[in-house]
Amino acid sequence: MGLRLAPGTAWEDVLTRAVATTPEAFTGGTLRNLVEGGWQPVGTPSPVRTPIDNGVLVNLSRVDAAAARAAVASAAAAHRAWAATPLAERKARVVAALDELARHRDLLATLLVWEIGKPWRLACADVDRALDGVRWYVDQIDRQLAGRQPLPGPVSNIASWNYPMSVLVHAELVQLLAGNAVIAKTPSQGGAVCLTVAHALMHRAGLPVTLLSGGGEELSEVLVRAPEIGAVAFVGGRSNGGKVAAALLDTNKRHMIEQEGLNAWGIWNFSQWDSLAAHLKKGFEYAKQRCTAYPRFVVQRDLVDSFLDMYLPVVRSVRFGHPLAVAAAGDPLPDLDFGPLISAAKADELRRKVDEAVRGGAVPLYRGRLDGAPFLDGQDRSAYVAPTVLLAPPGRSRLMHAEPFGPVDTIVVVDTEDELLAQMNASNGALVASLACDDGDEAGKLAVDLQAFKVGINKPRSRGDREEPFGGRGASWKGAFVGGDLLVSAVTEGPTPLYGNFPDYSSYPAT
Repeated sequence: MGLRLAPGTAWEDVLTRAVATTPEAFTGGTLRNLVEGGWQPVGTPSPVRTPIDNGVLVNLSRVDAAAARAAVASAAAAHRAWAATPLAERKARVVAALDELARHRDLLATLLVWEIGKPWRLACADVDRALDGVRWYVDQIDRQLAGRQPLPGPVSNIASWNYPMSVLVHAELVQLLAGNAVIAKTPSQGGAVCLTVAHALMHRAGLPVTLLSGGGEELSEVLVRAPEIGAVAFVGGRSNGGKVAAALLDTNKRHMIEQEGLNAWGIWNFSQWDSLAAHLKKGFEYAKQRCTAYPRFVVQRDLVDSFLDMYLPVVRSVRFGHPLAVAAAGDPLPDLDFGPLISAAKADELRRKVDEAVRGGAVPLYRGRLDGAPFLDGQDRSAYVAPTVLLAPPGRSRLMHAEPFGPVDTIVVVDTEDELLAQMNASNGALVASLACDDGDEAGKLAVDLQAFKVGINKPRSRGDREEPFGGRGASWKGAFVGGDLLVSAVTEGPTPLYGNFPDYSSYPAT
């Protein structure tokens, strides 16, 4: 008996719920832009496809630079009024928005399943982390804002598609609490409908939010360099992040630019294999399409056999497939580690990188298959990639130095501590790294030379958004560090220095 969509999860049903919830944000099957204080039917419609089965979901209206400039000017005017709004009123409006977002949590999560392919459990976690995280800031914001003021202009947010709620919406709501109007660019690859519904609920609560869609090349000049912009928050790849950083060079504008790095686990003088196995299984969530995923394992030669005895069964146990496919109407949604990659184009690119590495000499230790995974009969599977493991990728391979952003792991064998560190630092900086080592003191000494902002000893590290700061080393991060108090400091002005890795810290205006 074949699989079927779980009742009520067909895209037509989900879109109908979204339109009924926030009708002001839709014109039929086309998304409007939230600009100049309201939802406007402006822009050129362009179809958006789901990675689940390559079907068209909606039309995304892409605005041009002129429309973006008008939106920024309007947001700047709204910013001046919002910055003068008492904190108690700002908190009340943010809490009202959180309550509405929580009331529609299941709709937002289901939209994420269809738009970016997240399994249900992970989609719910994305929404919940956003809401729970911002509620923590609501409780802390009076203390965090003591002696601080909003920025002179709105915050411009350009984020990737993988965490629309827990990264983008979370950041916006904290920026709003701090007294800034916010502008967000809809990611081109996914999350547009979820973000549209979320911003409609935020707008109804009286929050000064702008949401617009368009090509990065055309809008970047406006959303990054417009003189009205008070700060730029960017999350994405190094190529686009580098362009944003270059555009900011002569502006002295506040910025937080998060870019990818090749996060690595180092295995050295280690024996606690069962505990490591649990960490590595969880690491495959969402097909490693996140900035803190670990796709590289650097293993001491004497431990390779023990490592593979633990690791290969973990890879074989990973579950992936259609995130909404069930055998019978009453069955729960499948508990998958991941669904598709964000697009068929990304999946094809990743497969080419694997083939390139193998042709160059990498040893394919494991290549999973799509056969046997839960899919609907006749379903388009072009965006799905099964787990793959390569040993010793060649130095010229793209997988040797760059993050794959997919379920492809590479293993490098080393003999000395110097080799271990060199291979773990292969990408000129990373956001996180971890060392598996029985001796904590030995691991601590090695960690000093790792080019990662957060280093875990016998545990993975994550982004974090509360008590702990987040940033990067090398080319993985530019500008102000964020997280907890620093997230508020990054978007406000005050008497203390701003914490970050600015090229010329001495010349950056004190806050």
